[in-house]
Amino acid sequence: MSRINKNVVLALLTLTSSAFLLFQLYYYKHYLSTKNGAGLSKSKGSRIGFDSTQWHAVKKFIMLTSNQNVPVFLIDPLILELINKNFEQVKNTSHGSTTQCKFFCVPRDFTTFALQYHLWKNEEGWFRIAENMGFQCLKIESKDPRLDGIDSLSGTEIPLHYICKLATHAIHLVVFHERSGNYLWHGHLRLKEHIDRKFVPFRKLQFGRYPGAFDRPELQQVTVDGLEVLIPKDPMHFVEEVPHSRFIECRYKEARAFFQQYLDDNTVEAVAFRKSAKELLQLAAKTLNKLGVPFWLSSGTCLGWYRQCNIIPYSKDVDLGIFIQDYKSDIILAFQDAGLPLKHKFGKVEDSLELSFQGKDDVKLDVFFFYEETDHMWNGGTQAKTGKKFKYLFPKFTLCWTEFVDMKVHVPCETLEYIEANYGKNQQGA
Repeated sequence: MSRINKNVVLALLTLTSSAFLLFQLYYYKHYLSTKNGAGLSKSKGSRIGFDSTQWHAVKKFIMLTSNQNVPVFLIDPLILELINKNFEQVKNTSHGSTTQCKFFCVPRDFTTFALQYHLWKNEEGWFRIAENMGFQCLKIESKDPRLDGIDSLSGTEIPLHYICKLATHAIHLVVFHERSGNYLWHGHLRLKEHIDRKFVPFRKLQFGRYPGAFDRPELQQVTVDGLEVLIPKDPMHFVEEVPHSRFIECRYKEARAFFQQYLDDNTVEAVAFRKSAKELLQLAAKTLNKLGVPFWLSSGTCLGWYRQCNIIPYSKDVDLGIFIQDYKSDIILAFQDAGLPLKHKFGKVEDSLELSFQGKDDVKLDVFFFYEETDHMWNGGTQAKTGKKFKYLFPKFTLCWTEFVDMKVHVPCETLEYIEANYGKNQQGA
């Protein structure tokens, strides 16, 4: 009997000790950890989500670029949108104080950063250090389109994209290059034959499906998920640029062929007209940009860009297109305030509106407004002397950025179809 009592007592003591131990663990987890959360958050693996593959890849990449003084900035649209929604919280977060991974831990294949190439001082050294840190890096190069107009330099290659993979997560580094007109350009991510198509899921990349152009962003430093990063000062402006950033180059090769057949006009009068037309285009662009009215090169100005990468010297005017839904009632006053008096006004807002302004040196600015139908677009025309009205039909088109006379401007992406609607199949002598 005494032996049984001893076993019972031993079992009771064991149960009591286990219960006390469980109570201690529960108290430590639910009370002490809450009370001392800030201190505990610094211990490895204690912050929610901070063991994610994405966060570690981004952290290592930021350490790499920071140590090498490579001023990368975040351009990932998804993360910038999240930051913008929680901007006050992000702005008031100090380095290392974050207790939850909200931005860099969203499950995905890529995180996207950008770099202005002229600020990169040690590209090759950075590449080697990245691989020593465990990254597998892929460099995408292609010819520099800025040199296409210079025969001796045409074909010179420049870096356009880097893909650096750590474990299962990849960093996409988009290389921005400066272009005339004070904007940034990135190239097409075109895979060459020797590149492993299975290296990463390339189809999921948000940048590089086509070349892109962006306003030069002003940057600010913030703390995101405990990491110090640079982001555009106006995150949503950058995000809104992304779907409309497609860029198409002037066709320098075709322009050279055109001038072999038709000699370029370099007379004093032609040079003077091109100078005046360029100044008028710059003034018109500044005025419309201030109003927030998007526009594109139209008619003869668009033909000059497409056919000879320059202003046609005998055109005697500058032609712009604007969608009628972007019309603003103060557009005429804005041009007049800029020193461009109204010369003609044809039609009305509801039908066939066309405006003509007088620039200096007898160079005219014609603004055509485009109307959208179910399967086509059109703009109206009026003969000044007779008042006879015309209707010009165009296949539907979208807008792309391009560079023209040292400016970043829009042209129809479907340029050839647009020009053929204006001038027919053969525009060589137009």
